[in-house]
Amino acid sequence: MASEFLLELNDIQAGYGRAAPVLRGLTVKVPPATVVCLVGPNGAGKSTVLKVASGLLAPRSGRVVVDGADVTGQGPQQLLAAGLAHVLQGHSVFREMTVAENVLLGGYTLKDRAVIQERIEFVRDLFPVVDERWRSLAGLLSGGQQKQVEFARSLMVSPKVVLLDEPSMGLDPKATSTVFDQVVRMREAGTAVLLVEQNARRALETADIGCVLDLGKVHISGPAPQLLADPQLSELYLGGRPAEPPTTPKR
Repeated sequence: MASEFLLELNDIQAGYGRAAPVLRGLTVKVPPATVVCLVGPNGAGKSTVLKVASGLLAPRSGRVVVDGADVTGQGPQQLLAAGLAHVLQGHSVFREMTVAENVLLGGYTLKDRAVIQERIEFVRDLFPVVDERWRSLAGLLSGGQQKQVEFARSLMVSPKVVLLDEPSMGLDPKATSTVFDQVVRMREAGTAVLLVEQNARRALETADIGCVLDLGKVHISGPAPQLLADPQLSELYLGGRPAEPPTTPKR
């Protein structure tokens, strides 16, 4: 029986060294084929959530569950095998390698050539720029195009959930729009996404579910359109007036 959630972070406390915890009883759950975004002020713990989820940081308490299996305390390699792929903040392509070579690195754990070829065809179809620039050096691509190469690389192992940390960082508005369009395409292709993003309004416009973090906990969560329309939330966390609800044509 399939689990209701592909990723569950339950009552997580986590931090760095002997410092006070950054996450203080945080709970976040990601359903299948859903984009869940985490927004909130700097220092709220957004990136720390992804580090706990991907095994880069072991929680002090709480449970990490992937598709019904408790993986708490396991490292990045084990969590990648469990179905979590982490696309880190900033650019992580190898500039002197081709797009093809960068993408194939994402499937280094795969042994079956037929599966590798199947995944290559999948990501080339999903991300047109990856297909078009397949033989180009990754360093010659724009920032937005490089981010799509990183997305494609993360999908080579058929992850259950992709963790995206600030995918729009350093991108111009046009590239940002393209990157978020590709996040939607990943969801439509059946991959769940847990997204951390400073551009809170744009992230909520893309997401299905929004979680507002503050002081290491989820302050409020719910359907993303509902959060966008909340005047108090917009004033506190989104930097302006709430999005206008769509008008219903008069009959």
